[in-house]
Amino acid sequence: MEKAVPEYVIEMLHITKEFPGIKANDDITLQLRKGEIHALLGENGAGKSTLMSVLFGLYQPEKGEIRKDGKTVQIRNPNDATALNIGMVHQHFKLIDVFTVLDNIILGAEDTKLGFLSKKKARAKVAALSDRYGLKVDLDAKIEDITVGMQQRVEILKMLYRDNEVLIFDEPTAVLTPQEIDELMKIMKELTAEGKSILFITHKLNEIMAVADRCTVLRKGRYIGTVEIAETNQAELSRMMVGRDVQLVVDKEPAQPAQTILEVSDLHVRSRLYHRDAVKGVSFQVRAGEIVCIAGIDGNGQSELVYGVTGLEKASKGRITLNGVDISSAPVRKRSKAGMSHIPEDRHKHGLILDNTLEQNMVLQRYYEPRFQNCGFIRFNAVREYAEQLIEQYDVRSGQGAITTTRSMSGGNQQKAIIAREIDRDLPLIIAVQPTRGLDVGAIEYIHSQLVKQRDAGKAVLLVSLELDEVMNLSDRILVMYEGEIVGELDPRKTTVEELGLYMAGAKRQGKEEQA
Repeated sequence: MEKAVPEYVIEMLHITKEFPGIKANDDITLQLRKGEIHALLGENGAGKSTLMSVLFGLYQPEKGEIRKDGKTVQIRNPNDATALNIGMVHQHFKLIDVFTVLDNIILGAEDTKLGFLSKKKARAKVAALSDRYGLKVDLDAKIEDITVGMQQRVEILKMLYRDNEVLIFDEPTAVLTPQEIDELMKIMKELTAEGKSILFITHKLNEIMAVADRCTVLRKGRYIGTVEIAETNQAELSRMMVGRDVQLVVDKEPAQPAQTILEVSDLHVRSRLYHRDAVKGVSFQVRAGEIVCIAGIDGNGQSELVYGVTGLEKASKGRITLNGVDISSAPVRKRSKAGMSHIPEDRHKHGLILDNTLEQNMVLQRYYEPRFQNCGFIRFNAVREYAEQLIEQYDVRSGQGAITTTRSMSGGNQQKAIIAREIDRDLPLIIAVQPTRGLDVGAIEYIHSQLVKQRDAGKAVLLVSLELDEVMNLSDRILVMYEGEIVGELDPRKTTVEELGLYMAGAKRQGKEEQA
């Protein structure tokens, strides 16, 4: 008699996981069929990453049971998960900065001969996977020298290298360009066609509609329901997720630009990875009362441009003026005090001190102001009061409020904390790099409205985004970067996504006289 094949490859039954001050997962059941892409949807802090971390052995649940192929299993740590052929691409990558790409991929699954590390076979296998799935990476580059989009590819290759059959993708598209997202969607479909099963955490409703078979929705740590994608739509999913109707299009009046706030002239910035300029003679202006967006495929110099303007990297040539003051050689704090707010691309490296509390992070650039210190001593009550006010205003969710360690918060709530801090500083220039990365539709709606509000209050906003919808919806002018240069200035009201894509791919460019 034939053995019945279990319907589900993974079952998480009645999972409860608690942290100090918060029930992250409250009696959640999730079932994954073999060969399906199952989306896990929810607001920031809804408990999605926690649930997947339980499945991967990073957390132990207080209650509940996990079954693999119908049999109850104990997953005490990630090694147990790997032994069960469960792999995970984490939202915040688990990579070692000073190791090469190849070393990170094979770490923990090394091939040895007589106690010596043998990389030849591993290199060939990784190269084959890289070619097969279109995940091009430089195997000898150090992690600290490559973009976040490239790091994402390394995480995926790391999982594929281990021949896992259950793949967990935690916010995999948060740092990818539209083209890379399309590629990833194709890869996910190929993987399920080969019999693998995918759990896919995302906030992006269009991605769920494009690739998922079913979707489970969580809200505030509780199970809301599981739906078949063929029988639902984006509006219904967002209602299940947020508990209300969400406006998916940015509502704004035409811009009324005034005086120039930021002027960048002939800026050159060196690449950290290659011995050449990543930014080559870039010039532009951002005026009060407008949102100017730098668009482009990741790795075309946008990050280095922001580093040069904010002072994170020294420009090798060029001039930057803020409110008429030359800040070309000014250190970061001086630029900040001159009127520059910065929502950085990498919230962990440049935005937060993860082991500090939320309230300490809220005053990172202001702790020395008279409001927060007296004769060199921090006024802790003033800091607490200020942090609590921002936490409430921006709906930053954390287990213990202002005293929560920032590392323990969800990625989306960490992002909200940075945005709250930077917008509240009330400075004439806001540089926002991927401001809605990893945020849910409700939070995106709020952040977009905040940026438009800042624009309408006469602030100059420089937005750097890889999200084409965000670029088209939010900006008043679009500057397209390709290979370190600005190749086009477009009006979002008069252009199309297709035309924008041609500029981004380098297939089209405006002459200098046209841009002027």
